[in-house]
Amino acid sequence: MKIVIIGGTGLIGTKVAGHLRELGHSVLASSPSTGVNSVTGEGLKEALKGTDVVIDLSNSPSFEDGAVLEFFEKSGRNLMAAELEAGVKHHLALSIVGVDRMQDVGYMRAKKVQEDLIRNSGIPFTIIRSTQFIEFIPALAGASTQGNEIHGSHVQFQPIAAEDVAALVTQFALAAAENLTPEIAGPDRRALSDFFVEFVQAIDPAKKVVPNQRDEYFGGKVPHDGLVPQGEATLGKTDLAKWLSHESK
Repeated sequence: MKIVIIGGTGLIGTKVAGHLRELGHSVLASSPSTGVNSVTGEGLKEALKGTDVVIDLSNSPSFEDGAVLEFFEKSGRNLMAAELEAGVKHHLALSIVGVDRMQDVGYMRAKKVQEDLIRNSGIPFTIIRSTQFIEFIPALAGASTQGNEIHGSHVQFQPIAAEDVAALVTQFALAAAENLTPEIAGPDRRALSDFFVEFVQAIDPAKKVVPNQRDEYFGGKVPHDGLVPQGEATLGKTDLAKWLSHESK
């Protein structure tokens, strides 16, 4: 089976490409650096010839509201047109849990536009909505640090490790496209501040976590349960303790 990964050289893309190649599939890990640009359309038609499955893991280089909307809109339209022409049988995209509950956030509005383009394309699809990655926790803690204190929101958090995301993306990509939007998440749901406590105890016990009652994420206000699944989700196997243990090796 020929599988093209858009954004195939990034954190998740490189892992997915590795899994698929181990299973014997022909994989093209594409990105602008490899001559395939979904925003401009460069190299897209040639890359998709004979392709069975497209996995879209691309992300905007800018998080400014206008730029991120333009990225996902142009990329989505170009991909759908090229896939229809190539006869692609399954389009899989990685999206975000809570995207439709956080439409006051520019990035989430842009991801919803991406999702809608896929649903209306006529191409069989899977849209995987993932919770935030465990790999974001160090940056989140850093952004929340004031002196020796890390101020942690009580917003609900259920982070998933990138390796688990890659394994599940691989699994869904090889399954039949049923026009569904499954959700994936980590095995542990707690307040974000609780994850900060565990992270600090393992990395820098001298720091103090100061919990607050604000529902914030990267400085923006979000619903208390906006970042976690509302119903059933497929869970990864890696919790924060296991991830920290692996990272320290």
